Amino acid sequence: MDFALDPKLVAYLAELDEFIETTIKPLQAKDDNDRFFDHRREHARTDWDNDGLPRHEWEELLAKARKLADDAGHYRYAWPEEMGGKGGSQLSMAVIREHLAAKGLGLFNDLQNEHSIVGNNPFVLMFKEFATPEQYARDGDKLLNGTLRAAFGLTEPNHGSDATFMETTGVREEKDGKPGWRIKGEKMWTTGMHVVSHVMVFARTSGKDGDALGITCFLVPREQIRIEEWMWTFNMPTDHPRISFDCWIPEDSYWGVVDRGLGLGQSFVHQNRIRQAASSLGAAVYCIEESVKYARMRKPFGKALSDNQAIQFPLVELSTQCEMLRLLIRQTAWQMDQMDHKTIEREISDKVSMCNYWANRLCCEAADRAMQVHGGIGYSRHKAFEHIYRHHRRYRITEGSEEIQMRKVAAFLFGYLGPKRQAFKALEEEWAAGRAAGKNDRELGM
Repeated sequence: MDFALDPKLVAYLAELDEFIETTIKPLQAKDDNDRFFDHRREHARTDWDNDGLPRHEWEELLAKARKLADDAGHYRYAWPEEMGGKGGSQLSMAVIREHLAAKGLGLFNDLQNEHSIVGNNPFVLMFKEFATPEQYARDGDKLLNGTLRAAFGLTEPNHGSDATFMETTGVREEKDGKPGWRIKGEKMWTTGMHVVSHVMVFARTSGKDGDALGITCFLVPREQIRIEEWMWTFNMPTDHPRISFDCWIPEDSYWGVVDRGLGLGQSFVHQNRIRQAASSLGAAVYCIEESVKYARMRKPFGKALSDNQAIQFPLVELSTQCEMLRLLIRQTAWQMDQMDHKTIEREISDKVSMCNYWANRLCCEAADRAMQVHGGIGYSRHKAFEHIYRHHRRYRITEGSEEIQMRKVAAFLFGYLGPKRQAFKALEEEWAAGRAAGKNDRELGM
């Protein structure tokens, strides 16, 4: 088994490094743009008097960086070739995401708002895999040129991980003689509502609470949605509101197939989870390496901090976990590349969940340890660790809470879902037949 990275990918990482040095870093250093990344970052980014939304200057800077990356051929790296990208694989994206996050904070890659010179846009592949030919013809160009920007509306005020219990409904309704839908409900954490043109609203169109079938993904125009409040968070600025809607939309205002919209949501989260796991791994590596350097240079009581096992051992454990996690992430990403996109949920979604929940927890632990090793300066905002901690702490909830992801792993492990399901069903039938025949546990091999 060859664990070496493709030489072409290694060369591409070097190309990205060169692009960052020659193009992105000079932009960050210009006009005091460093205020968005140094100890002033939270205040510089946040318009406190405008509901805590991102400041226009901050978002304009991000847009400039993305434009430069797009012109250089980097931004759309992961998009399918037929949609203007380079067809970057899940494995290559995992490697790139870790590589960039391990560099720390900077305009080249800011995880707080998923900004990067190599864009993470799971909508594109999701749309390619699920859109009908008619939907592709109608929305494809608009999605690619940015005139159609959609927020993701799955979570609700009363329902998060239990998404199949959603209260939002879609009911067929005619208006002025035209067929359509009445969409009614509320959503939470619909990120990006201040800039999007539409919201992907997941709504129940048939079935009952708990059914995976019967959910449809509607595309609702922004002007038909009411923002109830902007939710201020642990790491500001915020672009995550609670929204409500009671509106009529035309018959064909959905993506995919009626009653089978949950697959689109699963496609989105699987891509997001594996890539975000790689980003958390990279951020953890950054925290560890910065702590190692500091411990070697800092000399209280006349000797380096790194001489103390109390400093060494926690960082050793974190570093060991990073090495193991990297292998699992890359193996899982590689497996995702080997199978049909829609098969991932049935075959390896447990591995995706393993990567994600463990990486997010590990990143928080690494950031916390970095603060401890650095002492007072580590606790201050003059180092990046508190920012990393506050941001990545959200991922232990927002990418599917770590508890719900562990539940997915357990379902695969015990055969309630996934490849083991049939084997366990056969075993249960065999065990029941043996019991009926009077066999005891030992005779049944239990």
